[in-house]
Amino acid sequence: MMRGLDTPVRKRRRKVFEEVARIAFESTPETLNAELEAVPYRLVNENTENYREGVYRFRSIVSEQMRLAMGMSLRPEDKPVHLTAGVEASNISDKYYEPPLMQVIPSACSACEENKYEVSNMCKGCFAHPCMEVCPKGAISMVNGHSFIDQEKCIKCGKCKSVCPYDAIAKKERPCQAACGVKAIESDKFGRARINPDKCVSCGMCMVSCPFGAISDKSQIFQLIQALKEGKEIIAEVAPAFVGQFGPGITPRNIKAALHELGFSAVYEVALGADIGAIAEAHHYVEKVVTGELPFLLTSCCPSWSMLAKKYFPDLIDEVSQELTPMVATARTIKQEHPEARVVFIGPCASKKLEASRRTVRSDVDFVITFEELQAIFDAKGIDLTTYEAESSFHNATGAGRGYAAAGGVAKAIEKCINEYYPEVEVNIEHAEGLAECKKILALAKAGKMNGCLIEGMGCPGGCIAGAGTNIQVAKAKKALDDFVNHSTKQLPPKELEEIELN
Repeated sequence: MMRGLDTPVRKRRRKVFEEVARIAFESTPETLNAELEAVPYRLVNENTENYREGVYRFRSIVSEQMRLAMGMSLRPEDKPVHLTAGVEASNISDKYYEPPLMQVIPSACSACEENKYEVSNMCKGCFAHPCMEVCPKGAISMVNGHSFIDQEKCIKCGKCKSVCPYDAIAKKERPCQAACGVKAIESDKFGRARINPDKCVSCGMCMVSCPFGAISDKSQIFQLIQALKEGKEIIAEVAPAFVGQFGPGITPRNIKAALHELGFSAVYEVALGADIGAIAEAHHYVEKVVTGELPFLLTSCCPSWSMLAKKYFPDLIDEVSQELTPMVATARTIKQEHPEARVVFIGPCASKKLEASRRTVRSDVDFVITFEELQAIFDAKGIDLTTYEAESSFHNATGAGRGYAAAGGVAKAIEKCINEYYPEVEVNIEHAEGLAECKKILALAKAGKMNGCLIEGMGCPGGCIAGAGTNIQVAKAKKALDDFVNHSTKQLPPKELEEIELN
């Protein structure tokens, strides 16, 4: 699993974000186009390590990554379009994300084979040859003393691999396709990956699983920096998965101070909205599920999970919670206190970008950026977080709300609230992580196998701490989050939060 590894693909992606952020801070309308055009040549040249054999191809890839980082779409392959075409529409501070969010860069895609079994050099040519015995199509024969698979006959059942005593048969699978739990990755006429927008729920797992960096999402860092330069009131809401994401020893005080240095006027915890949601969901479960009005209740805080339920199981829409997501609940709390402010959600999630683009949410959340993108902004400004420390830490939320960031944490928080405030109620909890598992549990729910349950779904395996916009490995993020939750001053939100009016 590549998640959290500092690979060359990741370094190049972050460098593109950093260059776009630097240009946003330093350019003028007169110099913008020229500075953008210079970036592919600055990042990729004949002396750049690993690029000497394909300098022109890599410049093309960087050019497309820059367009996406500017919030623009890829250029078409069949007509001449300049690198900076459309930049005027992006050079504003109020541009929203436009689908598709996830896009495959054709020049970067290696056209990996979708599904194939091959015999490796580990084959010993054993006399038992169980691979031949189990093949239902007679696709395996012995050639020069080793097993050989006839790809014309092979039906990709995998039986040969399962019985090989030397593990000499390898399954070759397109990494982005293997990571996609909704089977949204298809192939174009050249065998390159293509994302079917009708199936995609924008979790971003394909993006972080591609070893060629061929899939990227759009960004708002350029537009956010434009807004910061305007000097208006801009408030950050930071998702609880932030702990550990900006380096060892970096505390909430460091992050808070660094955000103030960038120009944010205030910083809130998104876990505040999670606390509000936990109390509301607990009440919802007791009022609707326990009474039998609803057969079960599906959480709604993960947008990819919600999109999955609504796209693939439309009959279950009524069972998806109507409570505000933590991002929106926190944003509305902020705007009640600061009605003229613009709100920026900073988190680990790619699909939150599309959630914020919904008509019902646009007035609440003005920008969405990931931890990865925020780190690039810090790098562009030369901000060393260790040199900044605010007078106070985060005190907006409880351990329950902060625990939302890990798989199972949402259900656990709601369960604790029910046990505390509705002790006479027995609660049944289920949770799924990763879209493939989410589809399975929704199928079971539809079949009536989950009645009486509160069901949490997380699009990313591991939860928000494993989102597509994170900076570190999942295990490290989980440990940092556990410490943050356990050291929270308060562990449960007060029941009075259910009285808050945010609609």
